[in-house]
Amino acid sequence: MLAVVNCSQLVTLRGAARPRVGAEMRELSIIEDGAMLVGDDGRIAAAGARSEVEPLIAGDCEVLDAGRRVCLPGFVDAHAHPVFAGTRAGEFEQRAAGATYQEIAAAGGGIRASVRATRAATEDKLVSASKRYAGWLLRGGTTTVEAKSGYGLSVADELKMLRAVRRLNAETPLQYVPTFLGAHEVPDEYRARRADYVELVIEEMLPRVAEEGLAEFCDVFCEAYVFDVDDSRRILSAARTHNLGLRLHADQLSLSGGARLAAELGATTADHLEHTDAAGIAALKSAGVQPVLLPGSVYALGSSRYPAARAMIEAGLAVVIATDFNPGSSPTPSMPLVLSLASTHMRMTPAEAITAATVNAAYSLGRGRETGSLDAGKRADFCLHDCADYRELAYFFGVEHAHAVYVGGRLAFRRGN
Repeated sequence: MLAVVNCSQLVTLRGAARPRVGAEMRELSIIEDGAMLVGDDGRIAAAGARSEVEPLIAGDCEVLDAGRRVCLPGFVDAHAHPVFAGTRAGEFEQRAAGATYQEIAAAGGGIRASVRATRAATEDKLVSASKRYAGWLLRGGTTTVEAKSGYGLSVADELKMLRAVRRLNAETPLQYVPTFLGAHEVPDEYRARRADYVELVIEEMLPRVAEEGLAEFCDVFCEAYVFDVDDSRRILSAARTHNLGLRLHADQLSLSGGARLAAELGATTADHLEHTDAAGIAALKSAGVQPVLLPGSVYALGSSRYPAARAMIEAGLAVVIATDFNPGSSPTPSMPLVLSLASTHMRMTPAEAITAATVNAAYSLGRGRETGSLDAGKRADFCLHDCADYRELAYFFGVEHAHAVYVGGRLAFRRGN
């Protein structure tokens, strides 16, 4: 067993067994001078005040002195693209010189540049590169991450990516949640035949992904110049017949109708939402769709149009925040940075941001009963942060606060090791 004692704050996020909304997002159920007991099965046996937990310590139990640090559930990064080959540092330089994301994409860069690099990489090379990024995620306190495909855009290469995700689940401490994103972009060889590519996704990719059990969700990049509402509806409807959950890149670059489509289909999440209007927010609320907001991509693209987080919270939506970690529009794996952006640019309180990055994010990935809060019976995914108050995580931005990260009760990262 493992006992964690001497925490300045044990941020449990205990509450209803569902995503949190409204004022609930500010209720973190913090236990001052807290402690936690983890069983040999890697699950939380008890969490409470130090005076309540310490008497339960017995036998050869390992005792971890938190040193008056904050103990928080591991972050759940619910929108990420952590498997890819190559970088797009050159495009970063182009944007700094004034080129827009859309201009770079139209010239053959953007997602298609990552597709060329990822197609050229073997599965082994993809796994090797992605293990480096897994280390970055763990160093930021993330213990669960969604992993989208979408840089293959052929049957063989999409399967290669998702098989790499399966290997990463087995070969790293991180918990990966695989999402099929074959409809991320129209590849070069189909530029003049988008309808044919949509057929390829529906008739060949989705059946193979389902047959091999390689994904839990299907996502589509819904924009008029990529996959319009009709294309997106067809692909997601087909995904549902293969028992995949539905996610949607919605209203990122324009008011494309993505949020309303997510509501129409009863998708699990609608992601990005920078251009979503009041009608879209109302539709998401009516359908119970969780918004996943990605301020890191807004920042990295040099935009000032952030999603209307306050309006979504006030409407009663169970907001999630995530990194959108990818090689182009959001090359950051740092959930602490996203917490800071959520507070400074989306006017979310630090507590709301923590909820959005843990328990709400866990429910959006179908993991709410396993992780996202420090409740007895849940997997012991937690992080000791080198601060005395959870608000410092967003306040001191650009700092790696994580001192030690545990996944399933096992040490996955310790600062200095």
